[in-house]
Amino acid sequence: MNSTSHIPAPSLRALPRRWRDRALLGGLLVLLAAGLIGLISATGWQETRAQLARLHLWQIALLLGLSLANYLCRALRWHVLARRLGLPTGAVQNIRHFLGGFAMSVTPGRVGELVRMRWIRRETGWAIARSAPLALMDRAGDLAVMALLLGGAISLAAGGIAGALPVTALALAAAIVATRPRLLAALITQTYRLAGRAPRLFARARSAARSLARFTHGPTLGLVLGLGLAGWLAEGYAFHLLLGWMGADIGLAKAIAIFVFATLAGGLTGAPGGLGGAEAAMVALLSLDGIPLDISIPATAVIRLTTLWFAIAIGLAIFPLAERAARKAP
Repeated sequence: MNSTSHIPAPSLRALPRRWRDRALLGGLLVLLAAGLIGLISATGWQETRAQLARLHLWQIALLLGLSLANYLCRALRWHVLARRLGLPTGAVQNIRHFLGGFAMSVTPGRVGELVRMRWIRRETGWAIARSAPLALMDRAGDLAVMALLLGGAISLAAGGIAGALPVTALALAAAIVATRPRLLAALITQTYRLAGRAPRLFARARSAARSLARFTHGPTLGLVLGLGLAGWLAEGYAFHLLLGWMGADIGLAKAIAIFVFATLAGGLTGAPGGLGGAEAAMVALLSLDGIPLDISIPATAVIRLTTLWFAIAIGLAIFPLAERAARKAP
């Protein structure tokens, strides 16, 4: 009798899937390493260290605390969206998925953050196409809130910011499209007609777009926007405090406007973590507001350390826990 006849068929089918999963994780880790190398090489650690030495410990702790408030608000928003989508996951799972994904913030276009969909698939059995609306709505929520914050801050600030209007309009338009199921499905259909390829991929994309209808619930949208607004306001306020401690108080509204604009500008570049674009925009806008380079450069370095780098540190700490939980899932 052939010895292979006793091997269950599911085991034979599971082998390629296991290797695909390992290959995906390996690719994500390569992207993470590349992003971290680029971020480290572009960060002025000497200037940052010198400026941090001038701050008191309680000031650094407050900056980190405000950043943590942002991440927790957005993690709670992720949980609200997951429950609305119908995911059979609890609060601890959802928060672990969201925070663990920060480890991949430095991948190009932050595509590595889709590792959250991988964890969901392994723990719940939901296909990535089925849970993708969660990630889309989360990103759309950020764009909508940041557009509203930028518009409101500019209207209250003493002086405007050149280029802020088109960036605000672009972010708001993207958020509107991403939260309108019929409009997004129509755009996907038109894109397919132009491309004429990969019909199954576009069909899945249309199905995911229609799933966004679950999020058009009024109270859910209000809670999602409120949590996002509270989170991003906390980081904008941290930037305002930092500038005041460094002797460059430009007002709360202007500080929030510069921080949000620079974050959006960095995201539009598609570079890992907004690398280069966010820093350049922040330094340039501070300089245009009369802040000397010996303050604007270290202020930018410190706020990036206490926001982006802090998020990456949290993600790297939780990533192994999320991987272990996903591997143990039946």
